[in-house]
Amino acid sequence: MLLVATLSLVTWAQEYRYEVGPAIGITGYLGDVNRSNMYKMPRVAGGGVFRYNLNTRWAFKGNLFYVGLAGDSKNIESKFPNDEHYKFSSHVIDLGGQVEFNFFHFGQGPRYKNYKRITPYMVAGLGMGIAFTGGKAHLGMVLPLGVGVKYRLKERLNLGFEFTMRKSFSDRFDGITDTYGYNHGFAKNTEWYSVAAFTITYEFSKRCVKCHYVE
Repeated sequence: MLLVATLSLVTWAQEYRYEVGPAIGITGYLGDVNRSNMYKMPRVAGGGVFRYNLNTRWAFKGNLFYVGLAGDSKNIESKFPNDEHYKFSSHVIDLGGQVEFNFFHFGQGPRYKNYKRITPYMVAGLGMGIAFTGGKAHLGMVLPLGVGVKYRLKERLNLGFEFTMRKSFSDRFDGITDTYGYNHGFAKNTEWYSVAAFTITYEFSKRCVKCHYVE
């Protein structure tokens, strides 16, 4: 019984440095063709995430997403100049990196370590996006900010949900710019998009804690 208990404790105390897995969800758009309800024309988001767990509170994450965006000027209260009608559909490749901060020590292990199988977290980062709209490609920086929650389903397998708002530093992700004749600068444009995605990740590369005398 003592041997079984010892082996169980060792198993539960194991930590892993990396996680990888798929992500799928929906997207919303705010910009020249939609200024209020970002989910009037939702689209699909899909891709993958890779996470390096620095410790139980901090993590670094990379993502590669396909993001669909759409808008229709018929759905907005304000009118385009000359009462023009504009409709678009964009496909964005979003590549970026973020820093995550867990509110609790995330993981499984001995009770004295105060691990939690579920934790909310905050995320912020920087990335690049390539939007394909109307047969043209537009490149711009992307600033993601958001929140999420992780749940340890079982050892080495985690479920997550994350919502981020992503500011695009390009005014052409919807295919149009300076709709009302304003000269938007690098930081002053009206385009944001959201990604609300579920993830399932698998942990690997066991952290060698005993050889460094770290619990």
